[in-house]
Amino acid sequence: MLQHAENPVEWYPWCEEAFKRAVDEDKPVFLSIGYSACHWCHVMAHESFENQDTADYLNDNFISIKVDREERPDIDNVYMEAVQAMTGRGGWPLSVFLTPAGLPYYGGTYFPPQTQGSLTGFFDLLMAMKHSYEKNRVDVDEITGELQSILLKKPQIAQNSDTINPGLMEMAFANIKTEIDPANGGLGSVPKFPEPLA
Repeated sequence: MLQHAENPVEWYPWCEEAFKRAVDEDKPVFLSIGYSACHWCHVMAHESFENQDTADYLNDNFISIKVDREERPDIDNVYMEAVQAMTGRGGWPLSVFLTPAGLPYYGGTYFPPQTQGSLTGFFDLLMAMKHSYEKNRVDVDEITGELQSILLKKPQIAQNSDTINPGLMEMAFANIKTEIDPANGGLGSVPKFPEPLA
């Protein structure tokens, strides 16, 4: 929060007050999760959160919450899992749009300030998320319901297993291998984030 104190965005920490205001004003919540050593978190902060026009739009149409994943890994885990279920990818900054009840209806990671080719710009995304929340509430409720159903059905991993199934490891490697970018390195396409688990 201290790193973002000078942003023109009216950030709230994760607190009841923020969600109460979202309910009272019937506004969606924009949740930004990052950490101090995250390069793309700083890039997005500089490009979007320090931009007065973007901040004004956020302040007028959303309740904005900033979370440090190192201070609140519990919150990060919940919303990272939701974004991964929605997009198949995750990373930081984690950018999630929530209902006033805290249910995610869209999310992603870094968004450039303006749309660039197939990458949606943050300002365009804000307008689309506001429109979805205000004009397509049935769709938003359907998305949040489906997402809850998916996350509740997700199998839990045994915590204290002494053995690893070799077939599972081979399958995991085969899946990761399809994501390798042999020309530029890393996994997947731009923007690329370090994926230590992979």
